[in-house]
Amino acid sequence: MKTKSVLTILLIYLALIAKAQKPNIIVIMADDLGYSDIGCYGSEIHTPNLDALAAKGVKFTQFYNAARCCPSRASLLTGVYPHQAGMGRMVVTSAIKNRDPETPNQGWLSRNTVTIAEVLKQAGYQTYMSGKWHVGEERPDWPLQRGFDKYFGLISGANSYYRLLPGRLILEGNEPYEIPEGFYFTDAISQKAVDYIDAAAGKPFFMYVAYTAPHWPLHAPDEEMAKYRGKYLKGWDKLREERHQRQKKMGLLPANSVLSERDPAIPAWETAPDKDEWDQKMTAYAAMVTRMDKGIGEIVAKLKATGQLDNTLIMFLSDNGACAEELDGRAKRDLGEEAYERSLVTTPGEKGSYVAYGKEWANLGNVPFRLYKSYTHEGGISTPMIVHYPKMVKKAFQTDQAGHIMDIMPTCLELAGASYPTTYNGHTIKPAEGKSLIPILQGKVRPSHEYIAWEHFDSRAIRQGNWKMVWSKEGKKWELYDLSKDRSELHDLAGTMPQKVQELLKQYTAWASRVGVSE
Repeated sequence: MKTKSVLTILLIYLALIAKAQKPNIIVIMADDLGYSDIGCYGSEIHTPNLDALAAKGVKFTQFYNAARCCPSRASLLTGVYPHQAGMGRMVVTSAIKNRDPETPNQGWLSRNTVTIAEVLKQAGYQTYMSGKWHVGEERPDWPLQRGFDKYFGLISGANSYYRLLPGRLILEGNEPYEIPEGFYFTDAISQKAVDYIDAAAGKPFFMYVAYTAPHWPLHAPDEEMAKYRGKYLKGWDKLREERHQRQKKMGLLPANSVLSERDPAIPAWETAPDKDEWDQKMTAYAAMVTRMDKGIGEIVAKLKATGQLDNTLIMFLSDNGACAEELDGRAKRDLGEEAYERSLVTTPGEKGSYVAYGKEWANLGNVPFRLYKSYTHEGGISTPMIVHYPKMVKKAFQTDQAGHIMDIMPTCLELAGASYPTTYNGHTIKPAEGKSLIPILQGKVRPSHEYIAWEHFDSRAIRQGNWKMVWSKEGKKWELYDLSKDRSELHDLAGTMPQKVQELLKQYTAWASRVGVSE
């Protein structure tokens, strides 16, 4: 009887400790993944682990990034708009000689911002990162110098998945990483994340897992590609329709949602040449996504095995819409002459190849939206967003409340019980712009942003409520859309609602001036 009493007291004690334990936080970011590129957002691509997280968590239908890799990553880490973080455009890859004065487009994280890692580290968290950094090429701007205890990954924006290309830098800590035999970068990112969970030894941790998948070059293991070969001979037209229908059945889009037309620069699949090569490109892309999903499953399995899954907030999203970039000119520069010549006769996806999948398949990735990465139409800035946190989300649901990537910082801080600082390392810190997502996760209506705005290389937009005004770079004019009726941005209302255009333009202009957008 006495033994049972002691055991009962011990169990109660352990339960109280578990309840008091601060939650772990994991932010997982995919690279160049389109809105419809995972199963639970309408895709035919096999992503069982992400689908399982969504099935027990929260799916956001209207979550936004900042249109491109560097700005999105800067905004995620700091909780402010990209220009305020010094990343209005792209990272600076050459040596930085003069750091003063700072500018909105300087190409490294502003010293007047703090990262999630810097704040949570002061709040008692272990801080880890595995994957792509891309917000500072010089050592003062590397992850360990911006709050992370441990880091493994690629400092720059893109690299072969099998070897280190000239001018690229993969680090472990602050030291160059020696690539071993059998290396595949996606697997390495996943494994290091799993290792970090072990390293935390039960202490609360924040971990940022930033995959390069499925960013070009298209590289995937043969066994993963074998699952998809031939499946994309169905063609982009039919697959776009199928994804759209699945999205409507899932309730991601209203039943009366209209699919945007195929990009006029893309031929109909029936008349497209080289169908086998197009099939192989999309096969490689799908395999990259599935392999990333496998790694996410391994992270979740480690959390389960260590009894930490229920007390871990997991967020998954993409840094921008699907990518329409071509590599014809870049491949020779990245690979060197000899490797470039070999790549021309190598099958897409295999070692030695160096190709992207083009706007043809990116148009599929962004279903039902128009345009691509770097644009501020919905195809460039809309991301899948999954939040899994069993301790708070007891029943899965979907929300159409709009969120922005800068909301992730205040969400992490609120959950951790940490305060956003006004000063850090002797620098005055810019006020956070993001708003915590915790009310949404609790099933409440969150006070929305007064507006959300974007600018990246003259791609401009502002959203207020359901109204969105976006600059057409091709048409050199502002377009106006009611997203509650026209999320695909097919019916421009600017000509019939000039007063609304002027109202939003006034707000956009004030925002641009405030955050440092240069004309």
